[in-house]
Amino acid sequence: MKLSTDLEKKFNEQITLEFEASIVYRQLAIEADQQDLPGIAAWLRHQADEEIVHANKFIDHVVDRGNEARIGAIAAPEVVPGLSMKEVFAAALAHEEKVSEAIRELYRSADKEGDYDARPLLNWFVDEQIEEEATASEILGRLELIGDDGSGLLRLDAELGQRPTESTEDE
Repeated sequence: MKLSTDLEKKFNEQITLEFEASIVYRQLAIEADQQDLPGIAAWLRHQADEEIVHANKFIDHVVDRGNEARIGAIAAPEVVPGLSMKEVFAAALAHEEKVSEAIRELYRSADKEGDYDARPLLNWFVDEQIEEEATASEILGRLELIGDDGSGLLRLDAELGQRPTESTEDE
């Protein structure tokens, strides 16, 4: 069953938002790289790649339903140079919350139209966003505990750098 014109538009907006999230994470990774925190930078780059995987899931859904998938305009991320890592993860959490709300709105729209075919995908994303927000919030909480302790920041950097690397096609 094809998506309605309205749902096609909303799914395409979500595709664009997922690519935007990838760019935000890439810019935040640059901030970590510039502060000589390679583990945090690698973790953020992995998040950026994961957002591309998410966009691909939405693209596949739209195409599989016989609709046209389109990427909209993406503005450059508004990341101020020289952010602290606490500010970096606060920005990451804020963007995850924005994505979560967009997915909930997409879910409400699909439900309103009785588009039950979108539910499996949207249920997966609801669960994924709970995990994404929890992870960013946990790291932010740890950064708040670390405060100005450089050795604590370096330990967190080493820990986050242990995350396995995957490509955008792995998930």
